[in-house]
Amino acid sequence: MTQELVLSLLGWSTVVNLALLIWWFAFFALAHDWMYRLHGRWFNFRIETFDAIHYGGMGIYKMAIILFNLVPYLLLRCLG
Repeated sequence: MTQELVLSLLGWSTVVNLALLIWWFAFFALAHDWMYRLHGRWFNFRIETFDAIHYGGMGIYKMAIILFNLVPYLLLRCLG
């Protein structure tokens, strides 16, 4: 694999993952009650727990995007 191919892959992966994260947040913010009712059918937890799970998941996903996509992209861009 060439460096340009890896840069392209990391760049597009960052964009796609950030779009997915934004979609997740928007869906969570706009359809919160519907999502809670839907998940409430399968799992028995309070709304505070539901919110904490989603916010925690979004935070972990955001850190993973930065760690595994953005940082390597920026390092290769600076070194190349």
